[in-house]
Amino acid sequence: MKIIPAIDIIEGKCVRLSQGDYAQKKIYNESPLEVAKDFENHGIKQLHLVDLDGAKSNEIVNWRVLYEIATNTSLDIDFGGGIKSTKSLKIAFENGAKQVTGGTIAAKNPELFQAWLDAYGADKIILGADAFNGRVAVAGWKEQTEQDLIGFIRDYQLKGVQNVICTDISKDGMLNGAANLLYQQILEELPNINLIASGGVTNIQDLEDLRAIGCDGAIIGKAIYENKITLKELELYVD
Repeated sequence: MKIIPAIDIIEGKCVRLSQGDYAQKKIYNESPLEVAKDFENHGIKQLHLVDLDGAKSNEIVNWRVLYEIATNTSLDIDFGGGIKSTKSLKIAFENGAKQVTGGTIAAKNPELFQAWLDAYGADKIILGADAFNGRVAVAGWKEQTEQDLIGFIRDYQLKGVQNVICTDISKDGMLNGAANLLYQQILEELPNINLIASGGVTNIQDLEDLRAIGCDGAIIGKAIYENKITLKELELYVD
């Protein structure tokens, strides 16, 4: 199972939110690059980088942070937040993203998301499937749709999606465990999807549980920043 630390960016700084609430912002480091280098120094190979300013706007905002990390580390970066146009998609790739995650665009403009999937391939385009009470949420989690989460993922799997990052918003940043039952249900119904769990990971046992369920990867954020999981511990899980 891939171990993927997360860096969330607001105004160029490394922050974390609770349940996607921008009013509950906590700044952990003024330098995302410093954080990324620390990850790299502990053997981490992948990074989940989220432009929270972009998520609330209609375009990528913190592309300079992406460029800085991509050019000063060897981390494979998947980038999300504000990717709502082909222009922003190209900016992300041109500034060092290895993969791009699209959530809002997949829900609101499926034709464009499909065009990206066809043009760049399933290894480059990740489906962002974030949900609250089983319904897909978009626009920086500020808007809940009527789309059923599993149906949403299934539809895109049939269209060629292979990789899905799924966040149960109620779990995100709360440090009370991951949405194991949700992920188990997704993988029982869609066993061939590469499911990356995001939100709620609090300790090493959570990682063990997600691996046992069959998740392809686990994104870890606040647990690292609050020292619930140390980077030294994560070294044991990195190939």
